[in-house]
Amino acid sequence: MPTPAIQVEHLSKNYGPVLAVNDVSFEVKPGELVGFLGPNGAGKSTTMRILTTFLPASSGYARVAGYDVMYQSMEVRERIGYLPESVPLYPEMRVSEYLSYRARLKSVPRAGRLARLDDLMVRCRIKEVRNRLLGTLSKGYRQRVGLADAMLAAPPVLILDEPTSGLDPIQIQQTLETIKELGGRHTVLLSTHILSEVEKVCERVIIINKGRVKFDNTLASINEQEPTYEFEVRGPAGEVGEFLKAQPEVVAVVAHPVPVGADGVAGFELKSKGGKDVREAMAARLTGKGWGLRHLGLKRASLEDQYTQVVLRQEAAATPAPEPEPTPEPEPAAPPAA
Repeated sequence: MPTPAIQVEHLSKNYGPVLAVNDVSFEVKPGELVGFLGPNGAGKSTTMRILTTFLPASSGYARVAGYDVMYQSMEVRERIGYLPESVPLYPEMRVSEYLSYRARLKSVPRAGRLARLDDLMVRCRIKEVRNRLLGTLSKGYRQRVGLADAMLAAPPVLILDEPTSGLDPIQIQQTLETIKELGGRHTVLLSTHILSEVEKVCERVIIINKGRVKFDNTLASINEQEPTYEFEVRGPAGEVGEFLKAQPEVVAVVAHPVPVGADGVAGFELKSKGGKDVREAMAARLTGKGWGLRHLGLKRASLEDQYTQVVLRQEAAATPAPEPEPTPEPEPAAPPAA
């Protein structure tokens, strides 16, 4: 079995009394494209900063490209490309000067340095601004310069924190295509808040919330989950719901919201045995009962559904139940009249 490109074991990070990362463990195989997701404050950026040797962990350990991030930090830095959320650039330097300077720092061989710079400026769509000062560039261009910088030395591991931040839709599409091309040749850990970007690029997703890993699986496994069937029926909600629950192919029925103003229409979502498509059979039985069928649909599991379930489920579990109001004590009886 090949050595994991990224290996994290029981990693924790405290900021005083605040536990930002809490016993996180995961592995990323060489050549994998992995989405690293979570709400603001979940611990994503802290974990990535530990992996890139910017921060020390409070406990646990992490290895990148086979090297310990704490005790072999220089070896780790030589083998990673890091794009932070806010790219630090020298505003007084021109794009080509900056990338040439960074290439020398990263020991890119002199013989192929110019060709490498030209290739990256084309792939990251920054060739047209190569002679402009970095301080005059928009955020989108600065992000793409940072991506080119991260890729300069062709590192085996790329850690990208919000790489499409500040880009317009066309630039986002182009940047995602560039990142997807890296799969197989490079290991990529990609953090973003935009779930559709992960679905376009990544093979696997890790969801972290409140400092802990709450989900770790492939996108293919999410897509293979049994579908849900949606029905909107014009009829008495209680009676229709009991009828659907009584059908032999149906294993679960829940209420489904319907558009405002749809008077007399009840919505349902149901799961069938083995995910079997029961839409035609249910439609025939519902109309046979004299109920009108207004909508019939199929809803497949998505990354957004999985993300919402993971995050909202934990938030609901963390919300304390309201304390019961104290029972008022009875007022003392009035003294008898004299």
